[in-house]
Amino acid sequence: MQLDGRKQKILNAIIKTYLQTGEPVGSRTISKYADLNLSSATIRNEMSDLEELGFILQPHTSAGRIPSDKGYRFYVDQLMEEKEREVTEMKELMIQRQDKMDLLLKQVVKVLAANTNYTTMISSPQYHRTKLKFIQLSLINESQILAVVVADGNIVKNKMIHMEHDLDNETILRLNILLNTSLNGLTMEEISLGRITRLKEQAGIHSEVISSVLDAVVEAIQTDDDLEIYTSGTTNIFKYPELSDSGKATELLSAFEEKQQLANLVVEHMSNDENTGIQVYIGNETPVKNMKDCSVVTTTYELGEGMTGTIGIIGPKRMDYDKVVATLKTLTTQLDELFRTSETSPDSKQDE
Repeated sequence: MQLDGRKQKILNAIIKTYLQTGEPVGSRTISKYADLNLSSATIRNEMSDLEELGFILQPHTSAGRIPSDKGYRFYVDQLMEEKEREVTEMKELMIQRQDKMDLLLKQVVKVLAANTNYTTMISSPQYHRTKLKFIQLSLINESQILAVVVADGNIVKNKMIHMEHDLDNETILRLNILLNTSLNGLTMEEISLGRITRLKEQAGIHSEVISSVLDAVVEAIQTDDDLEIYTSGTTNIFKYPELSDSGKATELLSAFEEKQQLANLVVEHMSNDENTGIQVYIGNETPVKNMKDCSVVTTTYELGEGMTGTIGIIGPKRMDYDKVVATLKTLTTQLDELFRTSETSPDSKQDE
């Protein structure tokens, strides 16, 4: 049954308040909701209509109202529909955003190689100390739940959960409230064993659902598997005689083609909170074994919302350090602006 917007807002306010307090809800309490802007008299009239329609009950005379089963059903259906819509919109936004990000990073690394005459690399931004935004559980059938976990940066992970005990939508609603109240805004490091134990105790016979949802949370927050490395200017190494003999060149080209060693360099660079500035590795100092005859200069770029990545320039030990360092300093201050421009520009996809 469809309710008009005002009745929906009042019903939602009654249910949310009752879920928090467990006490019948009166019109005066509902009138304090900022987005209603209605008098107590108007709210009482609407509550009378909702009661007549069977969405709320009055447990006894002069008491406030509480939700009926029909009211809970309407609230749960609306909640699930809203969350599913949010997740769909979020996924579409992230696909568009990722396409623009890929294009921007490819352009940046190409320009960097052209300006320095060295080989360059840039990693896709990763979310460090990512916080959980919300969890949505949806009942698929009597034995399956879909858990949707959304973390900072609108990272979305889906997980199908097979259950040992049957669940209804009211139980799903309580589990949604329990999980979001306990976990939203926390990083993985902040989700302690004690907190997990309390969650499982509160979930009772449905504690296995909590375990499966936490697995999905870990997958959403730990995103290193999604690391992408973009490179440019690999043939620039042939401009320097000390790097261009067949053996050394083959090793260097292999490192850039396979990219695993570059990924290890990025992970090591980002794992140390002190390595946020410009780092210079000369010869054997570099963590990449195939680059012992090179110098590698790296720095961290930030795009806001906890997104950070690594930029690297690889060249001979006699590289122009002054120019490289100055270029990286300038680039890191401009990259956020470039990214924001690429997000808003209708013509962001240019020829590479």
